[in-house]
Amino acid sequence: MSEAAFGLLVVDKPRGITSHDVVAQARRVTGIRKIGHAGTLDPLATGVVVLASGRATRLIRYVQDQEKEYVALVQFGVATDTLDADGTETERAPMALDQQGLTDALVAFRGEIEQVPPMVSALKHEGKRLYEIARRGAEVERPPRLVTIHELELNEFFPGDYPRAELRVVCSKGTYVRALADDIGRSLGGRAHLLALRRTRVGVFGLGHAITIEDLASWTSYLRDPVEAVSGLDEWRASEEEAIAVRHGRRLPSPAVGGGHWAVIDREDHLLAVYRQRGREAVAEVVLA
Repeated sequence: MSEAAFGLLVVDKPRGITSHDVVAQARRVTGIRKIGHAGTLDPLATGVVVLASGRATRLIRYVQDQEKEYVALVQFGVATDTLDADGTETERAPMALDQQGLTDALVAFRGEIEQVPPMVSALKHEGKRLYEIARRGAEVERPPRLVTIHELELNEFFPGDYPRAELRVVCSKGTYVRALADDIGRSLGGRAHLLALRRTRVGVFGLGHAITIEDLASWTSYLRDPVEAVSGLDEWRASEEEAIAVRHGRRLPSPAVGGGHWAVIDREDHLLAVYRQRGREAVAEVVLA
C-alpha cells in the first residue's frame, strides 16, 4: 500500500448490507487490506459509515468516541424480536397516542439515561455474541449501561391505531436507537420498533461528506486527511524540535493548553500523533509519523 493512501473515507451505506460489507467492498476496490470502520450500522440502517485505511486505522477510536446523529422512523404498538423491521413480530396492540403525549414523553429520555442493550447485538456475554445466543432462542440478563441523549426531537407525527413518528436523535457512543424507541414505547404503556434508521452524522462527518458505494471506484478523489479524525481533540502545534521527539514517541512536558488528549500537528499541518496527559508529562498514545 502506498504511504499516501492512508486516510479516511465517509460512505453513505445503503439498506440491506452490513458495515463489514462496506469495508469488504472498499478493500476490493482499493486493493488495501488494512481498512476498518468507526461504528457499526445494522443492515436495516442507512447513512454515514466512516472508514479508515492504513495507519489511519489507529485513529478509529477517536471517531467512535464522537457523538452520532440519527433520523429514526418509529412504529408504536408493534414489537419485534430485534426491535426493528427486520425482526419477527412478537406483540401487537393499538396505542392511543397523540403528538403532544409523545412530545411530553421524550423529555424523560434526554440527558444521561440507563439503557439495556438489545439481545440482537454484537455485545459479548461469556465470550459469545448476544445475537448468537438470541439465534438459539435464549435470552440472558444484560446489565444496563449509561448513555447520553444530547438531543431528542419529534420531526413528524403520523396518528392512527398504530401511530408512527419520525425522531431526530443526537447521542453518545454505545447508544442503541432501536432500544431507545422501544423504551419510549414502554413508557407510554405499549411497545415500539424501528421501521427505518438513517445515521446523518458521526462527529464532524455528515452526509454532505459521504460518497456512495459506487463512488468507491474513484476512492482516491475522496480520501480525507487523517487529521479530521481527531477534530474533537485539543490541538498541539509542535515546534520543529518537538516534532522530532514526537516522531520517536518520546515523552514531552505537558503543553500549557487543554488537557487530557492532544492532536499533535507539525508546521505543514500533518497529524503526527495523539498524546495524552500523564501527570506533568504528555505521552504518546498513537504515533502516525
